[in-house]
Amino acid sequence: MATITIVGLGYVGLPLACLCAEKGFKVYGFDIDKNKVDLINKSQSPIDDEYIINKLKNSKIKIHATINPSECIPVSDIVIVCVPTPADKSNSPDLTAIMESTSTISKFIKQNTLLIIESTIYPGTIEEIIVPILKKQRFDAYKNDIFVAHCPERIDPGNKKWTIENLPRVVGGITKESSKKAAEFYRSIIDADVIELSSIKAAEATKIMENTFRDVNIAFVNEMAKSFDKAGIDIIEVIKGASTKPFAFMPHYPGAGVGGHCFDKNEWIFVKYEDSVYPMKIGELYELLKYYNEAEIGETRLVNAGNLEVLSFDLDNKKSCYKPLKLLSKRPYQNMLRINAVGNYSLKLTDKHPVVVFNNGLKIKPADKLGRNDRLVVSLELPEIEKEIKIDIIENINEEL
Repeated sequence: MATITIVGLGYVGLPLACLCAEKGFKVYGFDIDKNKVDLINKSQSPIDDEYIINKLKNSKIKIHATINPSECIPVSDIVIVCVPTPADKSNSPDLTAIMESTSTISKFIKQNTLLIIESTIYPGTIEEIIVPILKKQRFDAYKNDIFVAHCPERIDPGNKKWTIENLPRVVGGITKESSKKAAEFYRSIIDADVIELSSIKAAEATKIMENTFRDVNIAFVNEMAKSFDKAGIDIIEVIKGASTKPFAFMPHYPGAGVGGHCFDKNEWIFVKYEDSVYPMKIGELYELLKYYNEAEIGETRLVNAGNLEVLSFDLDNKKSCYKPLKLLSKRPYQNMLRINAVGNYSLKLTDKHPVVVFNNGLKIKPADKLGRNDRLVVSLELPEIEKEIKIDIIENINEEL
């Protein structure tokens, strides 16, 4: 069996690594995050995903994770790149991670290796950016010194019906040989169709089509939901009715927005300051404010938001509005935890997230210190007559410290 290196052990790369190992390949995982690498080598998942957690518990699945590219790239027959490609400040694709990954790979990769890019990229990226980086190390993809192909990632975290094992895939290569080798590889690991497209640009464009289709249709159904609500019409009932048509309709449901795993890391918010509104990422806002008033409580860092407001939703009046932003907090974490409580409550938290518990009074505990008999304080729709409860957060945090 071939030796494979997966570059980038996130929500795309890690399940792919698990699947390849399960199919009998020798699998390396390369990532620059040492904490993530250490967890994987202990058969622990750095991602709160049931599929990955269960796979890593399987003693037959062995993934050799490393932060050292010289340990894995030179001995690999197949290298698959699964690094993030977010948007930058101007909303243009940020290809920094994929360019740096390719540059690192090119220094250690051997001739005749199959190099597959799974990261989401725009048409022309591989031919205009990736291939020239390889060329600097004297690898000519057009002469099959290295077999370069693109297989756009398809994964829906948490979806038990459509998993990485049964989702159809498309591939496109720099050459016909590259495309053929990539298709043969995916056919060996998944139980679904693998379609060879005529060019690598067609494969790149496929993901653009998929994401744009989803984005536009969710935006459309959200607009329809608002219109129907004013007319007293149930949008869900309408969608069910339209779904009975066996052609030319695909149901999309209203919600908070496009969302999805591709957009979570750098989530955009609308910030209002004085009479102007600025779209920006939450992380960017924090970095901007921290230079003025950052404070620390234990490992948690706080910044005062001053006179800023953010676009929110008013539950009482059932409409969007701008609300004052008081504080932004930031804390380091290693693991995501799932906490199940009676009454079908389920919480997903970072390991050090402060949780309010009631045990002879209200106290604060980090999520990873919760016990079976702790009584959690959860959000409920309160009656009209409310009893005010004051919690001295600082006092409780100091007790934990």
